[in-house]
Amino acid sequence: MEELLASPERCAGILQNRLVANMFFEASTRTNQSFQAAANRLGAKILVFHPQSGSGAKGESFSDTMRMVDGYSDAVIVRHPCEGAARLAADVCEHPVINAGDGGNQHPTQAFIDLYTVRKLKGKVGGVKVVLFGDLAHARSMHSLLYGLSMFKAKITLCSPPGLGMAEWMVEEARRKFGAKVAIEKKPDLSSADVLYTCRVQKERFGSPREADAAQAAFRVSKKLLEGANEELAILHPLPKVDEIDAEVDSDPRARYFEQAKNGVPVRMAALAMCMRGFGREGKGGRRVPGFSCKNQSCISGIEKAHWGWAEGAGLRVRCRYCERPAG
Repeated sequence: MEELLASPERCAGILQNRLVANMFFEASTRTNQSFQAAANRLGAKILVFHPQSGSGAKGESFSDTMRMVDGYSDAVIVRHPCEGAARLAADVCEHPVINAGDGGNQHPTQAFIDLYTVRKLKGKVGGVKVVLFGDLAHARSMHSLLYGLSMFKAKITLCSPPGLGMAEWMVEEARRKFGAKVAIEKKPDLSSADVLYTCRVQKERFGSPREADAAQAAFRVSKKLLEGANEELAILHPLPKVDEIDAEVDSDPRARYFEQAKNGVPVRMAALAMCMRGFGREGKGGRRVPGFSCKNQSCISGIEKAHWGWAEGAGLRVRCRYCERPAG
């Protein structure tokens, strides 16, 4: 796709006369616009959604909104503040659904972009030393990236403020399912790291603004932090960045996050083309567990009550089909 972008006329007919519904229930700039750019580059047309003026404001359920939009389009892109919303949309829609971020759960296309960026910069992903730095509890991009890096056998170090570490069950699953090498450190050692991947503190997912501010102040990428760091280090960030990277770091040649963001268009072009032209793979269905109800207050199943009871196995554990949290 990146090669095709050099000659736009070559890719303009790939999804000609197709309609893509951009269903963003949560604020977004980069993900929203890069999906729109990707669809337009491929020749598709975009149905734009404005939640504040949609039927949801009148009380329509998320499921009904998705069914309605599915009837208008050939693919649906969903971002939603509730975890598991994309999976629920895929359950009720006949056309392909792409997860553009579901609450604090996952952000799979961002992980595709991150893996592609690492491969372009380092020539490979396997064996690359990656430090995930910052709010690992709430950042969905970090969750998806952990699995992606694990699949491709990168060497992963997790470094976060107290109480904001990656969920233990995610780390356990990455180790068990993919044989991931995951270390957990209080301070990052950047002297031999190949990639420093950081993200903003997800203040909107905190109960206390003061707690969020303290975490952000403690984990900031600064010139001081980079003293003694590998000269070939690549600093990545899913953006938007707020105060977690000092402005002077932007001019450091190791800062590659704007290049990373640019990679979003060809990667999302590939995702759209694969889903809409039949190159995707059907996912395996889950199993119904009698009496199961998700205890995660941010899960979409708390809003869409009719869908409670679905669960599926994660290894030997039962977890919610939607937000993916293990039971118990």
